[in-house]
Parts: sequence; C-alpha cells; structure tokens
Amino acid sequence: MPGPGPHMMYALGSGLGLMVASNGRFSPHHCVCFALNAFFGPDIGSFSEWLTSTVGFGDYVGSAVADLVHHPFYYVVFLGFPLSLLYSWASRILLQKGLLDSISGVPLSRMQCFLLISAGSLSHFFLDHLFEENGKSSVYTWILSTGWWTGRAPINPDAVVVVGLLCIGLIVGFIYIHRIRPSKSVQAQYNQSIKLILVIAAMYCLWCASQIYLIQPRRPAVGEEADLGVLVFLFIYFFLPHSLCIVSMNPKDYHDAEVRLPL
Repeated sequence: MPGPGPHMMYALGSGLGLMVASNGRFSPHHCVCFALNAFFGPDIGSFSEWLTSTVGFGDYVGSAVADLVHHPFYYVVFLGFPLSLLYSWASRILLQKGLLDSISGVPLSRMQCFLLISAGSLSHFFLDHLFEENGKSSVYTWILSTGWWTGRAPINPDAVVVVGLLCIGLIVGFIYIHRIRPSKSVQAQYNQSIKLILVIAAMYCLWCASQIYLIQPRRPAVGEEADLGVLVFLFIYFFLPHSLCIVSMNPKDYHDAEVRLPL
C-alpha cells in the first residue's frame, strides 16, 4: 500500500491548490490538519500495533486498534471528536506562538477540524483502495466487477440511447445554467450546476445498477466499462473529501480584501 510520502504529498498538493483557489480561506492550518489525517490518520492503528508489540503489551491489543480505526468511516466515528479537540487546540497554540500563519488570523474551530479529519480519512483510502493488496482489495475488486470482462461486450441500442441522452443532458444543462445574461449570481449558478451533476450521476448509476443487478441474465451497462464502480468510488473518495475541505474554509469576512497569494 502507499507509504507516508504519497499520502502526504497528495494531501498537501490538494491543500495548496485549495489555498490558491480560495485566496487563503483554506489556510496553512487547514493544510496541515488535512495532510496529517490523510497520512497518519487511519494508520494510527498500524502504529499502535507496532508500538504494543515493541513494548511487550501483546500484538492483539494493537491489532484490535488497527482493525477498528483503519477504516474510512470508523476512524471518524471513534476518533473524530477527540482529535478535533486536539487539532483545534494545536491550531490555537501554533498561531499564538507565531509558528504557523493562518492568513485570516484565526485558529481552526473544532467543527473545521472535524471536517478536515473526515476529509483526510477519505483521502487516505483514495490511495489505499487503489494501490494495496496487489490490486485485489475488496473495493477495487468491486469496482472492476461492475464492468464486462467476459469477451467483447455487445452494443445494446437502449444503452447507447440512455447514456447518450444523459451525457447530452449534462452538457446542455450546464451550458444553459451558465448562459450569458445581464444579471447572474455565481453562487446560484454553482448550486444549480452541482444539483444537475448529482441528478445526472444518480440516474446514470441507477441505469448501470439495473443492468448489472436487476436484469437476468446480466447485461453490459456501458459496453465493457465499469462506470458504476468508478462513479461511486470517485464520489466517496475524491469529490466528497474535497467538498468537506471546501466547507471547512474560513468565511469571507475573516479576510481583508487586499489579501492575495503569490502564484
């Protein structure tokens, strides 16, 4: 599975992109909290397993902790609240001591830390599910199982029509939402675009699931492609954690209008 380097670089790289795009509302404090939980977060169980075996407490203690928290959601359920207290306190200390700039001048709140801890955990498993167990992890195996690998996939006319209409509806709807007009709210357009993508994605997944799990014998939903598994995986482990990072950003009124990040 990926080691500390890839986890840390992936999270810090994503965090830096959010810092620049948000003009500092996603601060260095956000980056550190996000990166630490993407790197060390769920693997704290593996560390406890090594530690207990080293000091003689017995492997079973560390193994029990590792099995409990090395999970994208159990880590947040069991450790999210206490760690949010710890990271919020550490953010305040780092700011008071002048060790880490926050740009906005305020430390992270407990809710912001909780959101970043959740995002870090999901980002950790974005890499783990793809690059561990010799490519045979249960999640990756399920993703591939939603494709068609028994010979050349037949081209079903109804699949072409359904998928074509959904994709056309997505791009035409996006163009309509962002059409040129005298007065428009960027936030309203953003919200409408998100709703459009979610609706089309849900309909796309329903189509794929119906062809894979309801139709007997099973039919290829979109040729040989594993679209259902790919969409579900990307939503949970890519778009959701980055959305949590965006929600955790500092409000605009924390920032001076002249604050700018160098590119």
